[in-house]
Amino acid sequence: MVLMARRITSSFPSGVMVTLIATLLLLQVPQTFCLTTLYGNDHYCNPSSITPSSCANHSIRYPFRLKGEATNCSARTYELSCESNHTLLLHSDLVGKYYVQQINYHKQTIRLVDSEIQEDNFSFIPRFIVNYRNLSRLGYYWYGTTTKGVAIVNCEKPVMSSTSYLLLETSSSTCSNNNSNGTASSSKISEYSKRYTYVKVGKTKAGDVEGSCKIEQMFLTSWPGPNAHDSNITISCADLRNVFLSGFELRWFNYSTIGTFMILIRVGYTLLSYMGLWRGALTVLGTPFVVAFLIYKWRRRHLSMYDAIEEFLQNHNNLMTIRYSFSEIKKMTKNFKEKLGEGGYGTVFKGTLRSGRHVAVKMLGKSKANGQEFTNEMATIGRIHHVNVVQLIGFCVHGSKRALVYEFMPHGSLNKHIFSLEGSIVLSCEKTYNIALGVARGIEYLHRGCDMQILHFDIKPHNILLDENFIPKVSDFGLAKLYPIENNTICLTAARGTLGYMAPELFYKNIGSISYKADVYSFGMLLMEMVGKRKNLNAFAEHSSQIYFPTWVYDQFNEEKDIEMGCASEEEKNMAKKMIIVALWCIQMNPGNRPSMNKVIEMLEGEIEQLKIPPKRPLSSPERVTKDCEDNSSQTWISTQSVPRDRA
Repeated sequence: MVLMARRITSSFPSGVMVTLIATLLLLQVPQTFCLTTLYGNDHYCNPSSITPSSCANHSIRYPFRLKGEATNCSARTYELSCESNHTLLLHSDLVGKYYVQQINYHKQTIRLVDSEIQEDNFSFIPRFIVNYRNLSRLGYYWYGTTTKGVAIVNCEKPVMSSTSYLLLETSSSTCSNNNSNGTASSSKISEYSKRYTYVKVGKTKAGDVEGSCKIEQMFLTSWPGPNAHDSNITISCADLRNVFLSGFELRWFNYSTIGTFMILIRVGYTLLSYMGLWRGALTVLGTPFVVAFLIYKWRRRHLSMYDAIEEFLQNHNNLMTIRYSFSEIKKMTKNFKEKLGEGGYGTVFKGTLRSGRHVAVKMLGKSKANGQEFTNEMATIGRIHHVNVVQLIGFCVHGSKRALVYEFMPHGSLNKHIFSLEGSIVLSCEKTYNIALGVARGIEYLHRGCDMQILHFDIKPHNILLDENFIPKVSDFGLAKLYPIENNTICLTAARGTLGYMAPELFYKNIGSISYKADVYSFGMLLMEMVGKRKNLNAFAEHSSQIYFPTWVYDQFNEEKDIEMGCASEEEKNMAKKMIIVALWCIQMNPGNRPSMNKVIEMLEGEIEQLKIPPKRPLSSPERVTKDCEDNSSQTWISTQSVPRDRA
């Protein structure tokens, strides 16, 4: 035997032989030793030594624990609650509260049922959206053989192919929207009854849903679905409630394999060090672990942003948008074939939905603020609809890839039309006036038309899009913030916006507090550029007094000199003059002297004779502001915009 061992040893390199011996020894290490090494002596964990507990005829043992029990073996996500020894509960802020119907330790499965469905005889739709993503964060995954997804789809009109959908009968008495206490139920049946609501069991992709529909709720069930030969394609609210009452099964993760893997690393290192071979082994074996560690750090950074976005989507499950997969995004853009433009937060491509509708798909670039620009867009235009605000149709979140799907604007952004860029259409004074009025209405809706006031902070020509009829749409809400309507002032940690359009109070605190008047200032600068068809700051002007256009215009008005705006009729000249006076009011240095957007609309729609030129001259030059911005360029939310040079 010794001779055979010597022969085997002599036929292998010493390093390889040691590794083989160490591996064989490690395979014999008991699991308790693995766990001891993994957690350390202070966190020793031996699942077999833990005394099981019980609740409601359920045996509670590893990996589960009851709330309040002190143990190092069970993860916090596997903590259960016991109420009066009658009810066993699983509770999470992510997915809600569920009764535990059964635990099978042999199959590693747990059966759950929504608590609201079981407790409230008048509630037939779960309150929380449940899918594999928020469950995996709790340490569970689908038990695919018995658990299926259920999607509730709400449509404005009947779907064309209803064979794969069950029509929900919302007119029956079982669909009452009051619970036993007389308060409103979470099922929102009053909304469903006005539309066509369908139930689909099984895998449902957002891209398969018709354009007039949106997915209201997704949940899990062990109900197998209707029989293939069943001719009844309707389902009542009572039957739907029974579907959810059947509960669903999940599996939990087995962490013992993680412990074995960790002990292989730690004990292997100890043995190699003891034998004096650790230097060479680290060179050979350490490189893959360094690479793995770097990959882990990269994934952790990106998954942190991904988790933040997923948590936001979970907390805002009432958004009026469709979630697309990344493959669907690639398909609708024909693998990102036609590029429409590029902005500060990503690249925009033209796409086509299955219905034939054209869309603009913005692929967001590398995030500087943990996905904040994505959640800003979703939190603002994801919940509103206005003729002068661009419509967000859907979105995609796939790892580090994030996309937003908007309605397509054939005439592009306003900046190419007012600055006479290539392929632009010259706007008449009347059309310019109508665009200005539409933009004002869009901003006014953001400020006062919603349950929260939305401050845009980046109003500029590049962010005003024009549809086929030149109706303007306010877009790009990457810097937007939501505040209660009653808030007259807000707090910001850093200035945000684009140089040349940012209100002075964003830089100088002694000027005044920050409020919705910052958007009013940006609109005034936009309005001035629309009328003058040039940048407000033009270093190539013929006279030095014309370098800053607003100041020059103010002086011309005060001296009662005519300003040539290229408008033909007297009516068009009055429109241009009206826009200039409104713009001069909007760009007043003191925020208190600026009108609200509601007043701006009133001034634009009123008669020119009723308007007075503001008593104070506008800021003589933005050079000081620009310099201060450049000196503080480390602030995240300040951006610059390059515009072709033009001569006055």
